[in-house]
Amino acid sequence: MSQVATRKLWLLIAAIVVVDQLTKHWALNRLSGGRTIDIIGSLRFNLAFNRGMAFSQATGAGPIIGALAFVIIIVIVLWMRRSATGVSAVAAGLIVGGALGNLVDRLFRNDAWLRGAVVDFVDLQWFPIFNVADSCITIGAALMVLASLRAKSATTAASN
Repeated sequence: MSQVATRKLWLLIAAIVVVDQLTKHWALNRLSGGRTIDIIGSLRFNLAFNRGMAFSQATGAGPIIGALAFVIIIVIVLWMRRSATGVSAVAAGLIVGGALGNLVDRLFRNDAWLRGAVVDFVDLQWFPIFNVADSCITIGAALMVLASLRAKSATTAASN
């Protein structure tokens, strides 16, 4: 990956963390005390705290989840530096940015190391409440799967 591409990827990661933390700060200030803001249809902003992982599974395992997230971030960053290009690089950047955004919450939103709760506030009312970081992780994972499938089909076509 070129230096320009690497810089752009790190800017993407930093932008995700900043936007994620700013929106969480907004949610904490505007939605505390049980206040909700209805947007359109079933979409509303509703403050929630997640001490577990996706869909509030493994509540109370914050230190393990945080340590695992840190390891995953390192592995993806190392992979990005060596071989990520195009869509897979963007996908990796989205995943790393989102993971860092939620890791910041786990590190700093409580008195104990890695025992903080992730701030969630986007509520569709028919899906678990989530945040910007969660969205980036999900979109990044979907892009990674698509890039992988595309690479696999290109390899298969080239071998035939």
